[in-house]
Amino acid sequence: MVTDLFFPQGKQKKTQKVKKQRNAQLKRLMKPTDSRLKDQIREKRKKAEDPHQVKVHEATQQSSALFFQYNTQLGPPYHIVLDTNFINFSIKSKLDIVQGMMDCLYAKCIPYISDCVRAELEKLGNKYKLALRIISDPRFERLPCLHKGTYADDCIVERVRQHKCYIVATNDKDLKNRIRKIPGVPIMYVSAHKYAIERMPEAYGVKA
Repeated sequence: MVTDLFFPQGKQKKTQKVKKQRNAQLKRLMKPTDSRLKDQIREKRKKAEDPHQVKVHEATQQSSALFFQYNTQLGPPYHIVLDTNFINFSIKSKLDIVQGMMDCLYAKCIPYISDCVRAELEKLGNKYKLALRIISDPRFERLPCLHKGTYADDCIVERVRQHKCYIVATNDKDLKNRIRKIPGVPIMYVSAHKYAIERMPEAYGVKA
Protein backbone atom coordinates (compact mmCIF):
# COMPACT_ATOMS: atom_id res chain seq x y z
CA MET A 1 0.00 0.00 0.00
CA VAL A 2 2.92 2.38 0.76
CA THR A 3 4.38 2.02 -2.72
CA ASP A 4 0.95 2.73 -4.26
CA LEU A 5 0.71 6.03 -2.41
CA PHE A 6 4.15 7.32 -3.37
CA PHE A 7 4.60 5.89 -6.89
CA PRO A 8 2.12 6.83 -9.67
CA GLN A 9 3.00 3.74 -11.72
CA GLY A 10 1.68 1.45 -8.97
CA LYS A 11 -1.57 3.41 -8.90
CA GLN A 12 -1.99 3.06 -12.68
CA LYS A 13 -1.51 -0.70 -12.42
CA LYS A 14 -4.17 -0.88 -9.72
CA THR A 15 -6.73 1.11 -11.79
CA GLN A 16 -6.04 -1.07 -14.82
CA LYS A 17 -6.61 -4.16 -12.70
CA VAL A 18 -9.93 -2.76 -11.44
CA LYS A 19 -11.04 -2.02 -15.02
CA LYS A 20 -10.21 -5.56 -16.10
CA GLN A 21 -12.21 -6.96 -13.21
CA ARG A 22 -15.21 -4.78 -14.13
CA ASN A 23 -15.02 -5.89 -17.78
CA ALA A 24 -14.89 -9.51 -16.69
CA GLN A 25 -17.94 -8.96 -14.51
CA LEU A 26 -19.83 -7.35 -17.40
CA LYS A 27 -19.08 -10.33 -19.62
CA ARG A 28 -20.43 -12.66 -16.99
CA LEU A 29 -23.71 -10.72 -16.79
CA MET A 30 -26.86 -12.69 -17.62
CA LYS A 31 -28.37 -12.38 -21.08
CA PRO A 32 -31.64 -10.44 -21.44
CA THR A 33 -33.36 -13.71 -22.37
CA ASP A 34 -32.18 -15.47 -19.22
CA SER A 35 -35.15 -17.12 -17.46
CA ARG A 36 -33.93 -15.91 -14.06
CA LEU A 37 -34.36 -12.30 -15.16
CA LYS A 38 -37.92 -13.04 -16.32
CA ASP A 39 -38.75 -14.60 -12.95
CA GLN A 40 -37.48 -11.49 -11.16
CA ILE A 41 -39.60 -9.24 -13.39
CA ARG A 42 -42.69 -11.37 -12.72
CA GLU A 43 -42.11 -11.20 -8.97
CA LYS A 44 -41.83 -7.41 -9.15
CA ARG A 45 -45.07 -7.19 -11.12
CA LYS A 46 -46.88 -9.40 -8.64
CA LYS A 47 -45.67 -7.25 -5.76
CA ALA A 48 -46.78 -4.10 -7.57
CA GLU A 49 -50.41 -5.33 -7.75
CA ASP A 50 -52.66 -4.05 -5.01
CA PRO A 51 -54.16 -7.07 -3.21
CA HIS A 52 -57.12 -4.98 -2.03
CA GLN A 53 -58.02 -3.83 -5.53
CA VAL A 54 -61.28 -5.27 -6.88
CA LYS A 55 -60.73 -7.18 -10.11
CA VAL A 56 -63.42 -6.87 -12.78
CA HIS A 57 -64.02 -9.81 -15.13
CA GLU A 58 -66.23 -9.25 -18.18
CA ALA A 59 -68.50 -12.11 -19.23
CA THR A 60 -70.81 -12.36 -22.22
CA GLN A 61 -74.48 -12.34 -21.31
CA GLN A 62 -76.14 -15.72 -21.81
CA SER A 63 -79.77 -16.62 -22.27
CA SER A 64 -81.79 -17.09 -19.08
CA ALA A 65 -82.79 -20.49 -20.46
CA LEU A 66 -79.25 -21.74 -19.85
CA PHE A 67 -79.35 -22.85 -16.22
CA PHE A 68 -76.21 -24.63 -14.98
CA GLN A 69 -75.13 -25.09 -18.63
CA TYR A 70 -78.40 -26.88 -19.49
CA ASN A 71 -80.93 -25.47 -21.92
CA THR A 72 -84.22 -25.61 -19.99
CA GLN A 73 -86.22 -24.79 -23.14
CA LEU A 74 -85.43 -28.11 -24.81
CA GLY A 75 -88.18 -30.74 -24.99
CA PRO A 76 -89.53 -33.32 -25.03
CA PRO A 77 -91.15 -33.05 -27.42
CA TYR A 78 -87.99 -31.96 -29.22
CA HIS A 79 -88.21 -29.23 -31.86
CA ILE A 80 -85.64 -29.96 -34.59
CA VAL A 81 -84.78 -27.54 -37.41
CA LEU A 82 -83.57 -29.36 -40.53
CA ASP A 83 -81.29 -27.99 -43.23
CA THR A 84 -81.08 -29.12 -46.87
CA ASN A 85 -77.89 -31.07 -46.24
CA PHE A 86 -79.44 -33.18 -43.46
CA ILE A 87 -82.46 -34.10 -45.58
CA ASN A 88 -80.24 -35.24 -48.46
CA PHE A 89 -77.98 -37.30 -46.17
CA SER A 90 -81.07 -38.94 -44.67
CA ILE A 91 -82.35 -39.92 -48.12
CA LYS A 92 -78.94 -41.35 -49.12
CA SER A 93 -78.81 -43.37 -45.88
CA LYS A 94 -82.44 -44.52 -46.45
CA LEU A 95 -83.55 -43.16 -43.09
CA ASP A 96 -87.09 -42.29 -42.08
CA ILE A 97 -86.49 -38.81 -40.67
CA VAL A 98 -89.19 -38.72 -37.96
CA GLN A 99 -88.65 -42.31 -36.80
CA GLY A 100 -84.85 -41.90 -36.89
CA MET A 101 -85.07 -38.81 -34.67
CA MET A 102 -87.25 -40.60 -32.11
CA ASP A 103 -84.87 -43.58 -32.11
CA CYS A 104 -82.01 -41.18 -31.39
CA LEU A 105 -83.67 -39.12 -28.64
CA TYR A 106 -86.11 -41.71 -27.20
CA ALA A 107 -88.91 -39.16 -27.27
CA LYS A 108 -91.38 -37.44 -29.54
CA CYS A 109 -89.70 -35.19 -32.13
CA ILE A 110 -91.17 -32.46 -34.30
CA PRO A 111 -89.15 -31.68 -37.45
CA TYR A 112 -89.29 -28.09 -38.71
CA ILE A 113 -88.67 -26.85 -42.25
CA SER A 114 -88.10 -23.14 -42.82
CA ASP A 115 -89.34 -21.42 -45.97
CA CYS A 116 -85.76 -20.79 -47.10
CA VAL A 117 -84.84 -24.51 -46.83
CA ARG A 118 -87.88 -25.38 -48.93
CA ALA A 119 -86.90 -22.69 -51.44
CA GLU A 120 -83.37 -24.14 -51.66
CA LEU A 121 -84.75 -27.60 -52.45
CA GLU A 122 -87.07 -26.17 -55.10
CA LYS A 123 -84.14 -24.37 -56.75
CA LEU A 124 -82.08 -27.58 -56.90
CA GLY A 125 -84.50 -29.06 -59.45
CA ASN A 126 -85.85 -32.51 -60.26
CA LYS A 127 -83.14 -34.42 -58.38
CA TYR A 128 -84.63 -33.23 -55.11
CA LYS A 129 -88.28 -34.00 -55.81
CA LEU A 130 -88.14 -36.84 -53.29
CA ALA A 131 -86.85 -34.45 -50.62
CA LEU A 132 -89.72 -32.05 -51.35
CA ARG A 133 -92.20 -34.91 -51.12
CA ILE A 134 -90.77 -36.00 -47.75
CA ILE A 135 -90.97 -32.54 -46.17
CA SER A 136 -94.57 -32.20 -47.39
CA ASP A 137 -95.51 -34.86 -44.81
CA PRO A 138 -98.00 -33.36 -42.29
CA ARG A 139 -95.66 -34.37 -39.44
CA PHE A 140 -93.23 -31.67 -40.65
CA GLU A 141 -93.97 -28.19 -39.33
CA ARG A 142 -93.40 -25.07 -41.41
CA LEU A 143 -91.28 -22.20 -40.09
CA PRO A 144 -92.16 -18.96 -41.91
CA CYS A 145 -89.24 -16.71 -42.90
CA LEU A 146 -89.56 -12.93 -42.88
CA HIS A 147 -86.01 -12.19 -44.07
CA LYS A 148 -84.92 -11.34 -47.61
CA GLY A 149 -83.08 -13.94 -49.68
CA THR A 150 -83.05 -17.71 -49.33
CA TYR A 151 -79.68 -18.50 -47.68
CA ALA A 152 -80.85 -21.08 -45.17
CA ASP A 153 -77.72 -21.28 -42.98
CA ASP A 154 -77.96 -17.63 -41.90
CA CYS A 155 -81.67 -18.09 -41.21
CA ILE A 156 -81.10 -21.16 -39.01
CA VAL A 157 -78.24 -19.56 -37.05
CA GLU A 158 -80.24 -16.42 -36.35
CA ARG A 159 -83.34 -18.40 -35.38
CA VAL A 160 -81.59 -20.64 -32.82
CA ARG A 161 -79.68 -17.68 -31.42
CA GLN A 162 -82.99 -15.97 -30.61
CA HIS A 163 -84.95 -19.08 -29.61
CA LYS A 164 -83.15 -21.73 -27.54
CA CYS A 165 -85.89 -24.35 -27.93
CA TYR A 166 -84.47 -25.89 -31.12
CA ILE A 167 -82.04 -28.66 -32.02
CA VAL A 168 -80.29 -28.12 -35.37
CA ALA A 169 -80.11 -31.12 -37.73
CA THR A 170 -77.24 -30.77 -40.22
CA ASN A 171 -74.22 -32.54 -41.68
CA ASP A 172 -72.72 -29.32 -43.00
CA LYS A 173 -69.32 -28.68 -41.36
CA ASP A 174 -69.49 -24.89 -41.66
CA LEU A 175 -72.97 -24.71 -40.18
CA LYS A 176 -71.94 -27.08 -37.36
CA ASN A 177 -69.04 -24.79 -36.45
CA ARG A 178 -71.34 -21.77 -36.38
CA ILE A 179 -73.89 -23.55 -34.18
CA ARG A 180 -71.16 -24.70 -31.76
CA LYS A 181 -70.45 -21.05 -30.99
CA ILE A 182 -74.02 -20.65 -29.70
CA PRO A 183 -74.36 -21.98 -26.12
CA GLY A 184 -77.02 -24.57 -25.36
CA VAL A 185 -77.95 -25.62 -28.92
CA PRO A 186 -77.50 -29.37 -29.65
CA ILE A 187 -76.65 -30.66 -33.14
CA MET A 188 -78.13 -33.77 -34.77
CA TYR A 189 -76.33 -35.37 -37.73
CA VAL A 190 -76.20 -38.55 -39.83
CA SER A 191 -73.44 -40.99 -38.90
CA ALA A 192 -73.07 -44.67 -39.90
CA HIS A 193 -76.62 -44.83 -41.34
CA LYS A 194 -78.26 -43.52 -38.18
CA TYR A 195 -78.78 -40.24 -36.34
CA ALA A 196 -76.38 -39.04 -33.65
CA ILE A 197 -76.51 -36.03 -31.35
CA GLU A 198 -73.84 -33.78 -29.87
CA ARG A 199 -73.97 -31.19 -27.08
CA MET A 200 -77.06 -32.82 -25.58
CA PRO A 201 -77.12 -32.51 -21.76
CA GLU A 202 -77.05 -35.85 -19.92
CA ALA A 203 -79.87 -34.53 -17.74
CA TYR A 204 -82.22 -35.25 -20.64
CA GLY A 205 -81.28 -38.94 -20.68
CA VAL A 206 -79.54 -38.77 -24.05
CA LYS A 207 -75.82 -39.35 -24.45
CA ALA A 208 -74.07 -36.47 -26.21
